[in-house]
Amino acid sequence: MRRYGKHTDEDDIRSRPNRKGNRPRTNIRPKHEDAAGGMVLTVDRGRLTCLVEDRVVMAMKARELGRKAAVVGDQVALVGDLSGRKDTLARIVRIEERSSVLRRTADDDDPYERVVVANADQLAIVTALADPEPRPRLIDRCLVAAFDGGLEPLLVMTKSDLAPPDKLLELYGDLDIPFVVTSREELENGDAAGRVRTHLDGRVTAFVGHSGVGKTTLVNALVPEDRRRTTGHVNAVTGRGRHTTTSALALPLSGAGGWVVDTPGVRSFGLAHIDPSRVIHAFPDLEPGTEGCPRACSHDEQDCALDAWVEEGHADPARLYSLRRLLATRERREGD
Repeated sequence: MRRYGKHTDEDDIRSRPNRKGNRPRTNIRPKHEDAAGGMVLTVDRGRLTCLVEDRVVMAMKARELGRKAAVVGDQVALVGDLSGRKDTLARIVRIEERSSVLRRTADDDDPYERVVVANADQLAIVTALADPEPRPRLIDRCLVAAFDGGLEPLLVMTKSDLAPPDKLLELYGDLDIPFVVTSREELENGDAAGRVRTHLDGRVTAFVGHSGVGKTTLVNALVPEDRRRTTGHVNAVTGRGRHTTTSALALPLSGAGGWVVDTPGVRSFGLAHIDPSRVIHAFPDLEPGTEGCPRACSHDEQDCALDAWVEEGHADPARLYSLRRLLATRERREGD
């Protein structure tokens, strides 16, 4: 009978065996200096498809990375089985520093930001001129996210056979954004892809747009089907002749190089994470004028120094209007 209390001795104490061995814990992590470099092509339920040299490798994030997530476009370091054979799995042990990030929140009230694409050079905002009607507020929000994340914007307008582009071009003319105008026929016969392609060669371009504007049709024309298969499009669901993208997918451009990143269609583009002070960097003609602004100036208040800067002739008043319109879109919900 086991004894307790003051009569307990060492024989009465049970010790639980150390199932993990006797090695002491340490905060020192391996440096993985021999890890191979790769690029994340797509992410699906914890599995990441990566391009390592000329091979497509399936990988998972190493536990040592903690909560840091790898996203499409990330440059990563991998160890383990890098053969790319079926049923093999490598580990991502390091995520390299990002040159740019495209981020969004589900809504303006959602504090959790989502990195959609990393290391992209350009954001192609695809909008139809009709059927569905263009949504300038959504375009503005995408522009703010591009300016904040360090991406250059490109405006791609489709279905010009249904409506002229003049009104939309007038709205964004003062922002000096490059643009391409295409028709439904050009989308179908591939002419649109050729004209858009001149803006993509040698660059990583993320495509965004809401459903029905022709974004994925354009991406399919830019990247031939046999090239798509080489990247293992695990998130592309094809049904009834329409391709639906369920998560971001990086696809290589042949010829002069570059990448196209197809992203899921968006209904909204939350900007809860945006720091308004970073948007001004996209307006180099206005930025010097902010030196006289009060601290934490919203650039749309009585003491804003930009009004005097424009009045003195340093910048076009239309540029200040465009800046304030973009900053205001962060404070207004789409459709307000």
